[in-house]
Amino acid sequence: MDTSTRAADLAAAVLSSSSPAQISAAAASVSSFLRKHPSDQSRSFFSLAFPSLICRLFGFDSSSSSPSPASWIDAAAENQDVSATLFDLLSPDGVLLSAVSSVDRLSLVKYVFPPERLPEWLRFALQNHDSDQIQLLSPFCPLLKNRAKDGQLQLNVFEYYILWFAYYPVCRGSSETSDAATVRKSRRFRLENWTSSLPSIVAPNRRPGGKRGCDLYLRLLYAYLRAFVPKRGLGSYQPYRSSLLHYSSSYDCSAFAQAEFFVHALVHFWMVDNDFSPFPVAVCRSVGVSFPFRAVLGETPPTPGLGDVLKLLVKYMNCGLVDGNSRKVFDERSVRNVSSLLDGKSSSAVVSGESSFGSWNLVMQRPLYRFILRSFLFCPVGTSIKNATQVFSLWTTYMAPWETSIDDFAEFDEPGDGSQKEKQPADGNNTEGSKGEAVYTPIWESYVASNYLFYSSLVVHFLGFAHKFLHTNVDIVVQIVAKVLGLLTSSKELVDFLHKVDVAYHSKSTGPSSFYLDNVHKYVPSIREQLQDWEDGLCESDADGSFLHENWNNDLRLFSDGEDGAPNLLKLFVLRAEHEIRAVSGDLQALDSVRSQMNLLFGSSIRTSDPFTPSEKPRDLHYGRGEVFTPKHPGVGERRWADVKYKGDWMRRPISDTEVAWLARFLIRLSDWLNDTLGLDRIDNNGSTGPTYVEVSQNEAAVVGSPKEAVAMVAALLGSWLSLFFQAVLKFMRVHGMRINLRFLASKKFVMILVAYAAFIAVRKTLWAAISSSNSC
Repeated sequence: MDTSTRAADLAAAVLSSSSPAQISAAAASVSSFLRKHPSDQSRSFFSLAFPSLICRLFGFDSSSSSPSPASWIDAAAENQDVSATLFDLLSPDGVLLSAVSSVDRLSLVKYVFPPERLPEWLRFALQNHDSDQIQLLSPFCPLLKNRAKDGQLQLNVFEYYILWFAYYPVCRGSSETSDAATVRKSRRFRLENWTSSLPSIVAPNRRPGGKRGCDLYLRLLYAYLRAFVPKRGLGSYQPYRSSLLHYSSSYDCSAFAQAEFFVHALVHFWMVDNDFSPFPVAVCRSVGVSFPFRAVLGETPPTPGLGDVLKLLVKYMNCGLVDGNSRKVFDERSVRNVSSLLDGKSSSAVVSGESSFGSWNLVMQRPLYRFILRSFLFCPVGTSIKNATQVFSLWTTYMAPWETSIDDFAEFDEPGDGSQKEKQPADGNNTEGSKGEAVYTPIWESYVASNYLFYSSLVVHFLGFAHKFLHTNVDIVVQIVAKVLGLLTSSKELVDFLHKVDVAYHSKSTGPSSFYLDNVHKYVPSIREQLQDWEDGLCESDADGSFLHENWNNDLRLFSDGEDGAPNLLKLFVLRAEHEIRAVSGDLQALDSVRSQMNLLFGSSIRTSDPFTPSEKPRDLHYGRGEVFTPKHPGVGERRWADVKYKGDWMRRPISDTEVAWLARFLIRLSDWLNDTLGLDRIDNNGSTGPTYVEVSQNEAAVVGSPKEAVAMVAALLGSWLSLFFQAVLKFMRVHGMRINLRFLASKKFVMILVAYAAFIAVRKTLWAAISSSNSC
């Protein structure tokens, strides 16, 4: 039997394997085949059997329109023997990747990755940009480097496998989330929605609340990170990059290329994906490439369910920021790299990292910030808060790299391999000699300054999210607010440094010398550029009940005294949370923790609202702020005319699942136009000025010549009365602050009644016409 026939039989066996015993047998057959055939004879395996193996590993079935069976990774979650067998096959030291490396060295096989399963921005870019423009972006996205041809990505075997590996949690998160229809609501009406064309990844035997195959996948992810990615950045692979020795013919770039491709694959599949601004604005302008995809990828939240994989990635990347000997974090060159990257003047800064410390951090900064911010901004009302809490945990993990230790990765080591901890390089921040020091110290100043928006601007945006979802689960929202405040106030040195940077940011420069002499001012230019670039195009819409709008993201507001500053937002949050907790007779302990942390962060006491008994009707704690945060669904008995105010109340609440979204936005804009045209946005406090009298001269003739003129006079009289009545109504509405609010017409119930009535009228007319026609005959 020749090699091709054996490979075809192996492919059939792989595709037909679904039970644990069959999966183990198929994996053993794959290992046996690869061991028996050297690299120059394994081409048939990678041409015939390897695509089938990919389909079964990750649960993809492109040959059928019906849902595919559970993936092998899903099956491994229910069976430890299957998990161990697959890990041995797929591990970096396993027979499969060894064969992949040999085949790629000989360039025997090339694949084309399906364009519809690429990150959405990349798919649109390949469809809408020519090859020259794509090549200009290759220094900033290694996925494109010498691989983009005719709108497709042509890959070797390793790259092809890595892209499928990175795509697996994206497709699983889109398919298995109970709120998928809501989370992807802005995409569900688009014909080009590629996720809907994919078969679902289902696990029929999965227990509710189970880990959904994360065990094996996370173990593989950690193994690949350890094998392919140096913790100290790409500079570890190229120590002579700045000299001519870098171009020596003896330099082996394969390890560097693998690390570069692997990290950027994870970043673009997981963090960037459907972001309409995938690259810094300055970079796009410098290379002359634009991404006009906001109309398609606009207010779309990131893929849900990526919290675990991203948290592991962030932990691994950041655990190498501290050198075990020098204990130094982010030298000044890393900070300069951020500025040069945003200016578009140093394309190598993205992938090379002149400083061996933190080059991975430079790759992740902007995509991760936008991923977290988009998750908070575009989280739909009515969806589960579970994904938001996962993103929150990811955020706090990134904010506190000093808390990451080698012990955090113990669960991802191979079972029974007790030597893994000793094999770890001494570049984690919690080595044996530094246990118990998992707190902020001044050596982390450069890290905090380089990522200052995570500690400042993102905190303020998160408070907007907390206000928006406080009514959904007050206990969880209060807890996560307390956690982020606890992280910021975990060290007095951290609080002081955050204050210093904020003061330096808002202070006027005293001259060139201060930039070099002051140790804090040197970070201000990069922070200012990051603030303008990282939030490019991201803002709360005018109809989502928020208070941070498009032109408000040009300043840091963590310590601002304005209405949109964090201190006032937190004070209002405490009042609202206390109102919600007391209404259900809940525990105020977490809220007391928030107050104490506010005192530490802002240095001022927070006044507690007057207590009231549950039997009493709670006071309106929102009075004086335009009732911006009135509950989304006020009771029928509480919908007063006084509640219908233009600058607040429930006309500006988040669009709920009981409304037709596009109709609600249209009616809000129509209400705005009517209020502006009729002058209802101006409050008239002058009261009534009494009637106006017009004196008619005694010499005026008062002769009505005909009945026609008499009718005209009566019509004019009626018109004037109607005009006076209309003016009186407008004046009354201005005096009492009333506004036109047509949003109630967007209710799905109201729309359904109108549609049903229109259908009834149409059917009745049709029947009447049919009856009339039959009678006439």
